[in-house]
Amino acid sequence: MSKRSKLSNSSNLQVLYEDNHIIVVNKRAGDIVQGDKTGDKPLSDVVKEYIKEKYHKPGNVFLGTVHRLDRPTTGIIVFARTSKALPRLNKLFSEKKAQKTYWAVVSNKPPKKEDSLVHWLKKNPKNNKSYSHLKEVEGSKKAILHYKILKILDNYVLLEINLETGRHHQIRSQLSSIGCIIKGDLKYGAKRSNKDASIHLHARQIQFVHPVSKEDINLIAPLPIDSIWDACL
Repeated sequence: MSKRSKLSNSSNLQVLYEDNHIIVVNKRAGDIVQGDKTGDKPLSDVVKEYIKEKYHKPGNVFLGTVHRLDRPTTGIIVFARTSKALPRLNKLFSEKKAQKTYWAVVSNKPPKKEDSLVHWLKKNPKNNKSYSHLKEVEGSKKAILHYKILKILDNYVLLEINLETGRHHQIRSQLSSIGCIIKGDLKYGAKRSNKDASIHLHARQIQFVHPVSKEDINLIAPLPIDSIWDACL
């Protein structure tokens, strides 16, 4: 695999919002949200270090992981900073009350300017890939997303995506199944990888009600710095 882009650390962490109860960061490509079999340092540990250093906290720092993003993707990740906020955030996300918007740069123009895609996704754990089916198959889960074209670039198309379900590799698999392969996503059919091993899928925006203060939170994550993303703005 080619050299990854610079990963997040406690010094360069891109914090979008923080208070006593929650912290929201802009994940870089290559960051893993939680520890896995690779043994690489997860973003959750980086955020703990950031909090410990910034607030001079002795002992262990509490941090709850609420949701995840695939390793090669970028964008918004919400963590709970207190045991009071964690179950409330978990409930908020499980009940789909956090509205997440994604941007994807894809290789082909989809058949319609905007549409809803409905598939049945089946995960293959051996190759860590989800396959889209038009009809239910054994072991599959229903997946629904809504997309619209935001911009047509020279060689690519920028899509905005909202998920109705949250399945494994859902956006990557469903878009690939209609021929709209995300730039750099070799696993789902891209012809070449991105130099930093990223894919052009970005969790762009999130809206939710703060689990403790009840204020409306609306955050936008800046795009990674690269010529294709620059052309999207």
